[in-house]
Amino acid sequence: MTRDIFCKCVEDYAETIEKIKDSAHQLHASVNQHYDGTLPYGYHLDMVVDSLYKYGDEVCACREDILPLFFGAYYHDSIEDARLTYNDVTVKARQFMDEEQAYMAAEIVYALTNDKGRTRAQRAGDNYYKGIRETPYAPFVKLADRLANITYSCRGSNNANNHMKEVYREELPHFLEAINRSPDTDISDSRFLLPQRMIDRIEEEINCTTRYEE
Repeated sequence: MTRDIFCKCVEDYAETIEKIKDSAHQLHASVNQHYDGTLPYGYHLDMVVDSLYKYGDEVCACREDILPLFFGAYYHDSIEDARLTYNDVTVKARQFMDEEQAYMAAEIVYALTNDKGRTRAQRAGDNYYKGIRETPYAPFVKLADRLANITYSCRGSNNANNHMKEVYREELPHFLEAINRSPDTDISDSRFLLPQRMIDRIEEEINCTTRYEE
């Protein structure tokens, strides 16, 4: 999709996207979830969606996918952190789009939900990443999520931020490989694309932190 067409579609759907945003913010507030301990969780959700505005034209295949893509980004943590089930997410999505779109939106959210596990590695293991690679737009939304977290951690200064800087830096090569399209995926299918500009941005954040620390 060209940049101009994407921006026009986003503009056309602006009112619905705003309703999806408000709904997601309220959902996470209702379970008293915060980001970095003090910020409303909507702060993180908005950072994730910011990448959709910036890079979404590189992955979006058609106008009909705009709402599922934005919903998937705003609701990506709703099963894992806000106590929704897959069916709950589908019902929520139907409030903003048709049945086929709602299914796509719910699949993105489901793919980005961590598996059960006692450690970070168990929660994000091979099966988790396989689900992301095989779900349209899930790799892009996951990359947007990681870009948001890395940007925040690299610019923060508390102990948790400093710890996560190193975790993300160490994980980056494996992470990018793990969410990259499966070998049998049609290379022309933009819905599984990882925009190089986003990867470059992540590396800039990490390298900037490295230079600062040196």
